[in-house]
Amino acid sequence: MATKSKIWFIGGTGYIGKFIVEASAKAGHPTSVLVRDSTLSNPGKSNVIDNFKNLGGHVPPVSYPIFSLLVGPGDLFDHESLVKAIKQVDVVISTVGHAQLVEQGRIIAAIKEAGNVKVFIS
Repeated sequence: MATKSKIWFIGGTGYIGKFIVEASAKAGHPTSVLVRDSTLSNPGKSNVIDNFKNLGGHVPPVSYPIFSLLVGPGDLFDHESLVKAIKQVDVVISTVGHAQLVEQGRIIAAIKEAGNVKVFIS
């Protein structure tokens, strides 16, 4: 049996991301999602977070994701927390909205520093 990829999503609560996160978790991949604190406190996103929890996820009091379906608070602008999280995964998928596309460079820099990611999809 093939080893499942450890997948980390950035932008996983958005229009496209929430469906891809769900598919990843249902396929049995250890799946984690970076979520901004503002998203965790956004009533409009509570149904997305609840759906992740129903898939087996939980929201831990940490600033980086760990494995299983985990919704972890984090910050795209905190380079060290990005590197720390990325070192734990094989695949990074970014589904950030168009307003954050400029920030892809931050993700790429963290991936380069971590040195272990096999696939980056944006």
